[in-house]
Amino acid sequence: MEKIVRIVKKGEDENNLLHWLSLEPVERLAELEKMRQEINLRFYHDSRPKLQRVYRIVKRA
Repeated sequence: MEKIVRIVKKGEDENNLLHWLSLEPVERLAELEKMRQEINLRFYHDSRPKLQRVYRIVKRA
């Protein structure tokens, strides 16, 4: 599948608005949850592992 990206100014993309308005509220929530999961997967899986932080408490006399 080839991704196609088209840049438009805010308010000029009527197809997107019409799509969301055509969905039932439950379908909208399902779509939003799907997008949220995709974003979270990309964010957490694309980040490199980091060093673990180690703290030591030293009692001073």
